[in-house]
Amino acid sequence: MVDLTTKPLANSKWALLNDYVSPTPIARTSYRLVSADSHVNEPPDLWTSRVPARFRDRAPRMERFGKGHGWVLEGSADPIPFGRNACAGLGPFEGDPWITWEEVRPGGWDPAARLREQDVDGVDAEVLFPTPRISYSIIANHDGEFHLALVRAYNDWLSEYAGYAPARLAGMALLPNRGVAMAVAEVERAAQLPGIRGFLMGLYPDGNLDMTPECEPLWDAIEASGMPLTIHVTLTDTHPGAHRATLREGVSRFVDAPGRIEEFIYGGVLQRHPRLRLVFVEVDAGWVPYFKEQADNRWLRNSPKLREQRNLTERPSSYFDRIAFTYITDRFALRNRRDIGIDSLMWSSDYPHGGSDYPLSWRMIEGDFADIPAGERHAILAGNAVRIFGLDTAR
Repeated sequence: MVDLTTKPLANSKWALLNDYVSPTPIARTSYRLVSADSHVNEPPDLWTSRVPARFRDRAPRMERFGKGHGWVLEGSADPIPFGRNACAGLGPFEGDPWITWEEVRPGGWDPAARLREQDVDGVDAEVLFPTPRISYSIIANHDGEFHLALVRAYNDWLSEYAGYAPARLAGMALLPNRGVAMAVAEVERAAQLPGIRGFLMGLYPDGNLDMTPECEPLWDAIEASGMPLTIHVTLTDTHPGAHRATLREGVSRFVDAPGRIEEFIYGGVLQRHPRLRLVFVEVDAGWVPYFKEQADNRWLRNSPKLREQRNLTERPSSYFDRIAFTYITDRFALRNRRDIGIDSLMWSSDYPHGGSDYPLSWRMIEGDFADIPAGERHAILAGNAVRIFGLDTAR
C-alpha cells in the first residue's frame, strides 16, 4: 500500500514549480479559458477509506511494484500504472506509464494545489473527469451493492474536491449502471452535492451498451436536474488492462459517439426531453458536419409516415443545439466551426494527461485562433463551458 504520510513532490521533478507559483491562487473575476475536459488523479485511499468495511479488501487500492506504483482493481489481471495520466508538461521521451505516487503533481488530488496549477497555464476553470481506466473498472463491476458503494465514494470525494472552489472546479458525478432506479437515486443525491455540475455515463443505467426504453426515468431525472449528461469517449463494459502505448492511441476517439447520438435522436430521447443537454467529451468535432449532413439527407429520403411513427418531426440536425463536443487538437473543427455550431464546441486541455499542452496551452491557442472573431473565440474557449456547466452560478 502507499504511505500517505509521504508528501508528493518533495523531491520530484515538479518541485521547482513551487518557486514560480504563488501560494495564493489568482482571484478570477471573469472567464477567458475553461477546459471542458480535464481529469483528477484519485488519491490512493479514496475507496479504501470510504467504502463500507465489508468491501475494503475488494476496493481499488494502490500498491508498489518493481517499476512504480499501480492500481489494483477487481476484475483486472494486471496492476494499472498511471504515469500517462499524470505526465502533462513532460517531453516525448518522458512520461513513462510506471511512476511512483510521489511523482504526481499534488493538484491531481489537492484542490488548493490544482488552482495554482491552473494559474501556471492561464486556465480559469476546469470540468473534471476521473482517470478512465479506474472508472472503467467501476463501470464494469457487476456486483450491484459493491458497484454503488464505489460510485458514491468517488462522487463524495469529487464533491469535496470541486466544492473547494466551485467557480473553478466542476465535478462530473459518475452514474451507477446496475439498475435504473439506482441511477435515478444517485442523480438526485449527487445533484445536491457541492461542486457537482453534471453527470458522467459509462453504461446505460440498466447495464447495457445499447439504449432501451427502460432508461426513460434517468433522462427524466437528469433533465429535471438542469445539468448536462456527459459521455467521455465511449461507453464500455470491459475491465481495463495494463497500459500498452501504440502509435494509434487516441486517433479514433470519436468512433463510439455517432452511434450514441443516433440512439438519443432516433430513440426520441431528445424529442421527449427538450431541456436535456448532451456533451460528448474528448471525441473532437471535425466529423460532426458530415454526420449532420448525412443524417438530414437520410431523414428526408425516408417516408413521412415513418417519421411520424417515430415521432421525429424535425430534422436530426435540429437537435445539435443541445449536443456539445470537446476537442483537444482539432484545427479542422475550428475551420468548420459554423457547420458544427459555435455554441456546441468547447476547448479542453486534458490536463494532467499526456494529451495536454500544459503549461503552454495559450501558445497553441493563439496560433489556432489567429483568424477567429473575438466573440466566436470566447464562446469556444470559455463561454460555452460556463453556460453548459453553470460555472457562473453558486454551488
